[in-house]
Amino acid sequence: MSAEIQFTIDGKEVTAKPGQTILEAAQAAGKYIPRLCHFRELEPYGSCRVCTVLINGRPAAACTQPAAPGMVVESDTDKVNGMRRQIIEMLFVEGNHFCMFCEKSGNCELQALAYRFGIAAPRYPFLWPRREVDASHPDIYLDRNRCILCARCVRASRDVDGKHAFDFRGRGPHKSLTVDATDGLAGTKLARDDKAADVCPVGCIIKKRVGYAVPIGQRLYDHEPIGSDVEKGK
Repeated sequence: MSAEIQFTIDGKEVTAKPGQTILEAAQAAGKYIPRLCHFRELEPYGSCRVCTVLINGRPAAACTQPAAPGMVVESDTDKVNGMRRQIIEMLFVEGNHFCMFCEKSGNCELQALAYRFGIAAPRYPFLWPRREVDASHPDIYLDRNRCILCARCVRASRDVDGKHAFDFRGRGPHKSLTVDATDGLAGTKLARDDKAADVCPVGCIIKKRVGYAVPIGQRLYDHEPIGSDVEKGK
């Protein structure tokens, strides 16, 4: 078996197992690296870039970059966190995120990252795109206004559920989430208990008839910042 890999993150020596990514090794060491598209049960995707770190001075996605001996990683620095703030702010202005009206508020990873990084309001102008809402499914509501194109639902439906209910269409600013049926979400094979219905980090995919079952004030990120579980070694 190959020897363990030694490298540093923000001056701290970290040990990684062969094949582990920087994000995985950091998490095992109790160091939280922010992420949105990454989900531990899915293959790394590297699209959101919130997990960007500097490796020997060059930016890379920690969720896809394998750990290597002797690499010097910068994560919790002013420069790196500044890049992350810009990415988070752009995600807000490129969609229509109304946190005060969103059922996901308090459980939303994008909102929680904004709080962690002290973002009260984006510095960029809002684009106010016109996005479709699909309430045709009997059990699941699809609000593309909140979609951040993380592809969690796409990967979960394809790789875990074996259904391919979701995918993307278009490119650049015209890229959007689509479904594999001409008559909307109701025409797909998506089921309430599918993994794809549970992995959305924001309020894009919401299950019907369970709204506000957990009151505001008792939700996942209402009392502790996102990443606290990693930093506590849970």
